[in-house]
Amino acid sequence: MSTILTIADLKDLARQRVPKMFFDYADSGAWTEGTYRANEEDFQKIKFRQRVLVDMSNRSLESTMIGEKVAMPVALAPTGLTGMQHADGEMLAAQAAEEFGVPFTLSTMSICSIEDVASVTKKPFWFQLYVLRDKNFVLNLIDRAKAAKCSALVLTLDLQILGQRHKDVRNGLSAPPKMTIANLVDMAIRPRWCLGMARTPRRTFRNIVGHAKGVGDVASLSSWTTEQFDPQLSWKDVAWIKERWGGKLILKGVLDKEDALMAADTGADAIIVSNHGGRQLDGAPSSISVLEEIADAVGDRIEVHMDGGIRSGQDVLKALCLGAKGTFIGRPFLYGLGALGKEGVTKALEIIRKEMDITMALCGKRLVTDMGKEQLRR
Repeated sequence: MSTILTIADLKDLARQRVPKMFFDYADSGAWTEGTYRANEEDFQKIKFRQRVLVDMSNRSLESTMIGEKVAMPVALAPTGLTGMQHADGEMLAAQAAEEFGVPFTLSTMSICSIEDVASVTKKPFWFQLYVLRDKNFVLNLIDRAKAAKCSALVLTLDLQILGQRHKDVRNGLSAPPKMTIANLVDMAIRPRWCLGMARTPRRTFRNIVGHAKGVGDVASLSSWTTEQFDPQLSWKDVAWIKERWGGKLILKGVLDKEDALMAADTGADAIIVSNHGGRQLDGAPSSISVLEEIADAVGDRIEVHMDGGIRSGQDVLKALCLGAKGTFIGRPFLYGLGALGKEGVTKALEIIRKEMDITMALCGKRLVTDMGKEQLRR
């Protein structure tokens, strides 16, 4: 652990320990992966103003996201198949986030179910919802999240159809993996992963199997999933979801100012400026490149969060300076999980916290809530 200093170090270790199809799932984008790469690269174009001879004592990264106190303005993003990076992955990541004091968001396409995560946590977590064709199943998901006392619903807007994810197709991505010769060899050289999976019953989409009509086993899951994403999803759907949920609502997947203005009209509590980690529309702009425009347009009406490309505490601060009230990390915690399980998730959060703290001090600020555009070179 002492030699792991950056998120990149965790990524390197995860690459060794996680089977290729699942590591590639976490570490890839759509089509040419241009937007996926831009999400990271565009952060490097933003520079801080270094300030000296200012009081750097008594620093604090504490803030709030949708009214909830957070140890730092970073939440764990909803990521599908998290439990295939490491056995019981969503449960371990949720525990790590809870102990650290940041929100955890469970994906609809998780391996561990809503009930699984609720069984190992003490504080409310957030739940991410996909609107599918089977509306009874969607309503049931919302009710299950309410029964688990989730404190926010994150509604994903940008997955009406699936993007061109070539690596997933080439790898034959499935959960659990098909028992082909190539997959068996790939898993055999990763005994830690195999041992963990052998010890858990959680190896497929437990929010779906046994809950969705016609999906009683893994064999029926694949065809159901490919048919379920709803291309007719519209802004009108936000209203009935908001009414059924009755709690705090975050809209994920806004990348255009016009859509941000429409999102603000829904009465939702927050939006997440996001391009789905570069896994949907390849050729779309990076999240960080459009954040400022969107925050300037709607930041006084709705809380603005951001995800996509964050690989360090410095990236978090840059997003805050450009108008985000909070940020979400997906791949950084997945790398940590794949590398070291729960301890790896905690390590990823510790790395980001340390980088935020030191950078904030060198920019001349003691409170993360005071970071703004004036801390950037324009």
